Amino acid sequence: MDPVRTHLVWDWNGTLLDDLSLVVASTNAVFRRMGGAAISAEEQRARFRRPIADYYADVLGRPVSLDEFDRLDGIFHDTYRLGMATCQLAVDASAAIGAWPGSQSLLSMWFHDELVPAVETYGLTGMFNRVDGLRTTVGGGHKAAHLARHLAELGIDGRSVVLIGDTLDDAEAAASVGAGCVLYTGGITHPDRLRAYGLPVADTLAEAVRLAGVGNQPTPADTGRVEPAR
Repeated sequence: MDPVRTHLVWDWNGTLLDDLSLVVASTNAVFRRMGGAAISAEEQRARFRRPIADYYADVLGRPVSLDEFDRLDGIFHDTYRLGMATCQLAVDASAAIGAWPGSQSLLSMWFHDELVPAVETYGLTGMFNRVDGLRTTVGGGHKAAHLARHLAELGIDGRSVVLIGDTLDDAEAAASVGAGCVLYTGGITHPDRLRAYGLPVADTLAEAVRLAGVGNQPTPADTGRVEPAR
């Protein structure tokens, strides 16, 4: 029997929060520190992937060690924090959240202790059954394990879930728990890459919620699509 998707998991950065310009600026702060050239938003969207250490290595043209990535991650996040006050929610974020008829939660790869007050600042406290961010000191990894823990804490089977996010890592995380996924073009991943992946793609969050509620959203395992290795 086909699953019924009753719970929606939102991504934060690049999805509900419109922070693309700040992410690009923070990434360029990393590349400048390493003597690399600045990267445009278009190029970042075409090349970004997780683990982020692999993305940095790709752009810099050399391997990035774990110790070095720790330092680079600190540079990125210090720069990001300085600009956080300039970020706004996506224009239809509040309306999209309000349009979903089932339960909702928020899962971010931003640090938990900073995510929770940010959600409150943007007036979204109380909209989600659960809010989870990273509980580590260094980011950059994949989302799949975090999504599994998030759903376990909620007591929700992944097959009843659809995730809305802006990266192919979101799609892979959803597939890992049997969840559906709608990909959103307003964030860090180029729309062409999202559309080539084989999942539903939305240009607005309102459209993403509509697609999330239409039938059963396929996973990458259903479509047989995976992004080529770089």
